Amino acid sequence: MIRAIVSFFVFVVDVIYGNRSYARFYVLETIARVPYFSYLSVLHLYETLGSWRKADWLKVHFAQSWNELHHLLIMESLGGDRHWIDRFIAQHIAVMYYWAIVPLYMLFPKYAYYLMELIENHAYHTYDDYLKAHEAHLKTQSAPQVAIDFYRDGDLYMFEEVQTTANREFRRPKVDNLYDVFVNVRDDEREHVKTMEALQKPEAQPTFHSPHTVFIAAKALPSEGEA
Repeated sequence: MIRAIVSFFVFVVDVIYGNRSYARFYVLETIARVPYFSYLSVLHLYETLGSWRKADWLKVHFAQSWNELHHLLIMESLGGDRHWIDRFIAQHIAVMYYWAIVPLYMLFPKYAYYLMELIENHAYHTYDDYLKAHEAHLKTQSAPQVAIDFYRDGDLYMFEEVQTTANREFRRPKVDNLYDVFVNVRDDEREHVKTMEALQKPEAQPTFHSPHTVFIAAKALPSEGEA
C-alpha cells in the first residue's frame, strides 16, 4: 500500500511538472520536510507524557528538516517558487501530508520510516537523473550563496548531523558551481535513506544515535595502533 501511494504521488508530480525542473524540485522539497515535522511532533508528545525520551532521535530528525529546508531555499533561489500555483500546490499537499504521517507514525513507526525511505530514494534518483542530463550546463552556472553557506562557509554542525559516519570523518563537499550544489543535494538524499533504513531495524530504539554522538564515541576509542 505504501509503495502504491508513493508511486501515485510520483506519477502525479511528474505529469504536472514535466520539464519544469526547478518548480518540481521546489514542490518535492516543500513536501519532503513534512514527515520530519510529524516525527518531531509525536516524539515531543511522548516526551511530554513521560513515556519515552530519546534526545538523539529528536536531534537527527530536526537536522533532517534543517537539511531539507536548505534544499528548499536553494530551489527558491533558482526560481522554483516563482508561480503562486506551485506554492499553493506544495503548501496544501504538505498540510495534508503532515496529518497523514502523524497517526501513521504513532501506530506504525516502522512503516512511517519506510514511506520516507521510498520518497528520499526517489528524490536521490530524480536528482541523479537531472545531473546526468544537464551536467555541462550546470557546470557553467554559479552556486547560490545559500548553498555555499550551508555546505562550506557556515556552521556545518547541522549539515554533519545527517551524515552516516563510517570512517570517523564528515563529508566536506565542493560548492564551486551549480553542478556541485545538485551533487550535494543528491548525496544528502542518500544520507536520509540510510537513516530511514537504520531506524526500521528492530534494535534501533536502544541503539540508534545521532552522527555526532557516534563520532564523539569513536574518537574516544583507542586507535588500532594504541589498542
